[in-house]
Amino acid sequence: MELHRWLEAFHVISVVMWMAGMLYLPRLFVYHANTKPGSETSALLATMERRLLFYIMNPAMATAILLGLTLAVTSDAHLFVWFRIKSVLLVCMIYMHCLFVKYRKDFSLDIRVHSSFFFRVLNEIVTVLLIGIIIMAVVKPFR
Repeated sequence: MELHRWLEAFHVISVVMWMAGMLYLPRLFVYHANTKPGSETSALLATMERRLLFYIMNPAMATAILLGLTLAVTSDAHLFVWFRIKSVLLVCMIYMHCLFVKYRKDFSLDIRVHSSFFFRVLNEIVTVLLIGIIIMAVVKPFR
């Protein structure tokens, strides 16, 4: 039981780190969408986005998923509806992460496909997903 609590603690730490990036990266995209391609500001934002994604978000996501799967396998959570809803929301969050990887790549190549408003909306989608995941994990409705 002691190990389970440690796994939970490190899972929460990983999720917090991942979500910090998931909320900050689209904000950087908002700024980046408003820069001139090839500008010094564009290059600076591309560097910030790459570092955030590769050094913080990707490792935090991988760790959160690995620890979450470990916790799920070692408990009976998977038997409950709240866990299934949380899992669907998590898959949506992972999809958002993958979209952010693509958009970061586009910006690094000075490709601007979407407006700053588009990235503001993505930021709100991440927030809504996060709220749903937290409610499912903490309140555990639909038992």
